[in-house]
Amino acid sequence: MPINLKIKPSTYVSLSLIMLVMMTIWGCKSGENYVQPDLNLPATFKSLSSNQSDSTKNDTSNIGKLAWREFFEDSTLLDLIDKGLKNNLYLQQVQKETEIANEGYKQSKANFLPQLTAILEKRDDRYSENSSTRENVKYYENKEIPNQWYLARANNLAAVQSSWEIDLWGKLRRLKEANQAQLRQREAFTKAVQTDLVAEIATSYYRLLMLQEQKQVAEYNLRLNDSTLSIVNLQYRAGEVSSLAITQTESQKLISASLVPQIERELEVQKNRLNELLGEYPKDSLEVLRGLGDTRLLSEIAVGVPFELIQNRPDVKAAELALIEANAQVGVSQAMRYPSLSLSAQLGYDAINFSDVMNPGSLFGVFVGSLTQPIFQNRKLKTRYRISLSERDIAELSFREKVLQAVAEISNGMVTIQKLNEEYALAEKRLINARKAVKESYLLFSSGYATYLEVINAQSNALDSELYMVDVKMQMLIANIELYRNLGGGWK
Repeated sequence: MPINLKIKPSTYVSLSLIMLVMMTIWGCKSGENYVQPDLNLPATFKSLSSNQSDSTKNDTSNIGKLAWREFFEDSTLLDLIDKGLKNNLYLQQVQKETEIANEGYKQSKANFLPQLTAILEKRDDRYSENSSTRENVKYYENKEIPNQWYLARANNLAAVQSSWEIDLWGKLRRLKEANQAQLRQREAFTKAVQTDLVAEIATSYYRLLMLQEQKQVAEYNLRLNDSTLSIVNLQYRAGEVSSLAITQTESQKLISASLVPQIERELEVQKNRLNELLGEYPKDSLEVLRGLGDTRLLSEIAVGVPFELIQNRPDVKAAELALIEANAQVGVSQAMRYPSLSLSAQLGYDAINFSDVMNPGSLFGVFVGSLTQPIFQNRKLKTRYRISLSERDIAELSFREKVLQAVAEISNGMVTIQKLNEEYALAEKRLINARKAVKESYLLFSSGYATYLEVINAQSNALDSELYMVDVKMQMLIANIELYRNLGGGWK
């Protein structure tokens, strides 16, 4: 049996109006979804040397993805980093700021829910005979009205009130998106601070090793000066040299001796710096037993590709999240120019006399739906929208700048490591020659075939070569740490 459905013309009109309203609302959705800008990144970093590889060409993983426990092999350093990550005061402050951002994100999620408020109210408005406000007729029904201090209004209220803003244009959604990006930005910044802290502790530790080794070099050279001075004194007594030889040899010894307190001073300062990073006061218990020469470097350094920086490096990720937040804020400021729809309701008991508050006859309900459209706000809404557009452009430029800076830093780090390796090889040859010259000059001087000036010059060159060698080794270690940090390592 066929079924005939008759639809009234008014129904078509109603459906058409509903569709028109829905299309209008959809067309007025605020803001645009975030799309990562085209960064035009290069395929690889510039100047990959023989001991540095591209992770896209082999199975070697990017060292920036290594946890710091895998990158560093010194157990003493690992313990110091552990302590620093636990006790560093600045890192703790940043972590607290992340907790604050998390609370803001939770609050933005709650904006979608209606508000609910309980109300208990007792109100008496009383006036005297000269007042323009008259007495409450209902209250004084069948009662004598006083001339002074009569009751004009009495209100005893027990109610529940609710209000709810309908997110027609996506304002609350964009606000939630902005707060979520802000939270993730704080999390990325926390990771960046942790990366910096790991690198700073490692750098400070290696500087400590360098100074200790330099102190040993200076003390050893001082002992050589003592031996030279002893021989010069013997030769002076034998009439082979003048007093000038003793004076110059003693001067060289004093120069060597002055290095020791200089290095000891820097040692104490470096220890205090390391203790500060660990969140501790300066103390004497910080002792490092190993030397700089015992520290091994990575035999192969894989740096990955520039695209990986956006995910691996926390400060680059934080810059992108700042752009995401700024993009969402554009949607928020745009939606504030559109009409807002809110629903509110109040339900409870209202009575003149307190004894009648819970009486069914005192029950009341108020239901309100309001649609408000800002018309003239002294250009405030338009200004805010225009500013948010500019702030989004600034955030995008800042993101591009951070990526450009990161790529440049890694390229610089790779070149630095390559050239330091070359410099270290030359420093080794220089040191071998300097040590050989000291040995030969000392033997010749003892046999009378060399002057004390040749010995002093050889010892001075050897001291400079030893200190230079230690300094270059320390620079190589720091360059590796900096490259690790610039690749985003240290926070996993």
